[in-house]
Amino acid sequence: MKKSTYIIMAGLLIMGLLVGIGGCSKKTAEQQPQKEKILRVITEAGFAPFEFKENNDEFKGFDMDLIRAIGAAEGYKVEISHMGFESLIPALKAGKADCSIAGMSINEERKKSVDFSTPYFDAGLIVAVSEASKDITKLDDLMGKRIGCQVGTIGADAANSVKAKDPKTEVVVFDNIGEAFMEMEKGGLDGVVNDQAVTAYYIMTTAQGKVKMVGDVFSAQDQYGIAVKKGNAEMLKVVNDGLAKIKANGEYDKIYDKWFK
Repeated sequence: MKKSTYIIMAGLLIMGLLVGIGGCSKKTAEQQPQKEKILRVITEAGFAPFEFKENNDEFKGFDMDLIRAIGAAEGYKVEISHMGFESLIPALKAGKADCSIAGMSINEERKKSVDFSTPYFDAGLIVAVSEASKDITKLDDLMGKRIGCQVGTIGADAANSVKAKDPKTEVVVFDNIGEAFMEMEKGGLDGVVNDQAVTAYYIMTTAQGKVKMVGDVFSAQDQYGIAVKKGNAEMLKVVNDGLAKIKANGEYDKIYDKWFK
């Protein structure tokens, strides 16, 4: 009888311990904080007012505020890295980042390599010349002259279209559009073909009385999109959902007004 009692008591004790351990495990699992979600973003930080850095400070600009707002809307902490513009798409293809926002125009050639979000900015190109220039008033006036542009951009495509009409035209390609403007200010270029918003910002902040825009905005159908690795439907949904949320709640308009109004 005693033996049976001891066996029953031992069994109850073991069951109690197991229940206690299970409860502790459940409690520990519930108390563990969720792993922070990181959105790895790449950009080319020489394209103010969309993306730039001042005195090696944090990334600033319309695109930078936009992607942070998108990340916050979707519960992500945003980490931004800089690289050359031509390296952005290869980096996405290699899985080195989740997305790229860099004033990147949506076009058919790029669509072969990456997927784009819904457009987030309507852009367009403009010709910039030195303030003293008198004979250049439109893109075709640059035929036979030296044109500056940024590598891999729609502006570079436009500059090369001028060269196609007149082979004597020299197209000078720069890694950073700011370098093209500085070269023109030194007299090394006759004009620069670039996005209108970026050109206007450069003149306003850096080159008033030195550089001016001429002619009308062209390639007005040009739109910027956020690029993700081809086939990454999950990340594309994150970006598009976040963009839709900040447009719906007014955050997009606040960011736009901050940089362009």
